[in-house]
Amino acid sequence: MADAGHRTALVSGAGNGLGRAIAVALAGAGHRVVLTGRRREPLEATAGLLGADTRVATVDVADAASVEALAAELADEQISVLVNNAGVPGPVKPLGEIEPDEWDDVFAVNVRGMYLMCRAFLPPMLERGAGDIINLASVSGKRPLALRTPYTASKMAVIGLTTTLGAEVGPRGVRVNSLSPGPVRGERMARNFRLEAQQLGVSEAEAEARFASRATLGRLVEEHEVGAAVVAMLQMTGLHCADIDLSAGMVAR
Repeated sequence: MADAGHRTALVSGAGNGLGRAIAVALAGAGHRVVLTGRRREPLEATAGLLGADTRVATVDVADAASVEALAAELADEQISVLVNNAGVPGPVKPLGEIEPDEWDDVFAVNVRGMYLMCRAFLPPMLERGAGDIINLASVSGKRPLALRTPYTASKMAVIGLTTTLGAEVGPRGVRVNSLSPGPVRGERMARNFRLEAQQLGVSEAEAEARFASRATLGRLVEEHEVGAAVVAMLQMTGLHCADIDLSAGMVAR
């Protein structure tokens, strides 16, 4: 059974974008939030938006020693909610032009990093017989997205990690779910539209319009909607081994 009441939530990649929006939403719902990311300055900026008891810690989720050090640093915390948001967008170009190191860099953060964070923070949850893990996947992992092969492959891997881990730990009281946003308005999508426009020989506005037209609402998802979805998922106590689409209708099933 999930922990009752307001809990301490760890959010990775919380220095900007979706991580910041998720942290703000969790704090607004009454949770204490621990912010993690590679650089302290943006984390401190996020902390300034939250309560005085917000904690900041740096980590490179792709590095096992760094994650182990984070777990040791936070040993005095009862982390009841782990939101694995840290991720990188990867290259925007045809598969044949993607270098092996570029491919590996995407999987190192988006998949290995999620595995390492789960591995580090699961044991106390299992000991208590309660906890929640929410992994950020993407609708890009479930529909074709030209020029984004490593990213889409990594996000499908996140969904597989989520369902399998959930099957392992659900009987011991820990819920594991994934949230698949997209497309979300923000710096990352602006960067993708710019690179896609260069590849296709169109304007950035046209690249964005083409992408948004795939959603039946005809618009991008807003960052605050992703934060609200995370809070809602935590309140749905029967939700487990599930992947939730938040795509403005880009994926319908």
